[in-house]
Amino acid sequence: MNTRADFSTHDTTRIDDLRIRAVRPLLTPALLEERLPATEAVEAVVERSRQAIADVLHGRDDRLVVVIGPCSIHDHDQAMEYARRLKVEADRLAQDLVIVMRVYFEKPRTTVGWKGYINDPHLDGSFAINEGLEMARRLLLDVLSLGLPVGTEFLDLLSPQFISDLVSWGAIGARTTESQSHRQLASGLSCPVGFKNGTDGGVKVAADALLAARAEHAFMGMTKMGQAAIFETRGNDDGHVILRGGKQPNYSAADVDAACAMLNAAGLREQVMVDVSHANSSKQHRRQIDVAADVAAQVAAGDARIVGVMIESHLHEGRQDIVPGQALQPGVSVTDACIGWEQSVPVLDGLAAAVRARRQGARA
Repeated sequence: MNTRADFSTHDTTRIDDLRIRAVRPLLTPALLEERLPATEAVEAVVERSRQAIADVLHGRDDRLVVVIGPCSIHDHDQAMEYARRLKVEADRLAQDLVIVMRVYFEKPRTTVGWKGYINDPHLDGSFAINEGLEMARRLLLDVLSLGLPVGTEFLDLLSPQFISDLVSWGAIGARTTESQSHRQLASGLSCPVGFKNGTDGGVKVAADALLAARAEHAFMGMTKMGQAAIFETRGNDDGHVILRGGKQPNYSAADVDAACAMLNAAGLREQVMVDVSHANSSKQHRRQIDVAADVAAQVAAGDARIVGVMIESHLHEGRQDIVPGQALQPGVSVTDACIGWEQSVPVLDGLAAAVRARRQGARA
């Protein structure tokens, strides 16, 4: 029979943590929020924009939600320069578009690669995650201080506790839409959430995700104090599908019809957001302009089922690799290629004009 002493000295190293190289301390969400709190003005921006997006999703607002910005964030100052430019356009087009800045900190990789601003903020493999969390929250606060709402993808299951209070719209990516854990997470998030279709283009997984996310769930997670806990959610009815293409693009009128028919059959709202990048642009960043024009034409023709558009845009077009010892070009993406600012403004104008045409047609 084992004694208490036997248990206290039992060696488990043969079977536990065999592939863990190191374990480092993680700051708690509560400490980060205390260090970088949201002001009342910032909270007001988050509340107003979340409500505006929800109003679009529930048919109370006929504007178009446009989530636009860099594929990924890698530099604070460049992101703020983009945000200041976007705020001007957001104010100018506010009657027709609900503009949300894309501020993505986590990047899913097909195999390996740079995983984003939170995971590796210095882009050098140092994985200064505590710094990354602080830098990410600081950027969100700075963008929101301009009066501009932000949207991001929720990839890691713990990182939302550090930043989700500042997010107006969230996305669950094509690789994680089918994940039960991410569906449960979405059911408890305070913001509207878009689920992308699967990487193969299948929309059913996104429809299934919407059904799961609007239900109540109980799951394990981490509190803002850093304690393991069981979370019980109320469900999130502010969800929608994002068409991002797959084996072939799926932004055409026929694709929208097919997706909405599937949603209707599942008892869900017939509405989609179209991601004009990724497979819908065949990974050719300039094709985003043509895809956005096609979607705008559908909106102008009166299709109220299209509730939003996603665009990958940066200060300058294209992309670049992260090369050790080599300086990066300012304002150019280090992940997927983006259209430049000069190309982005006409796209926004075209989408706003489409909303006005749709509105006029509805009144006729």
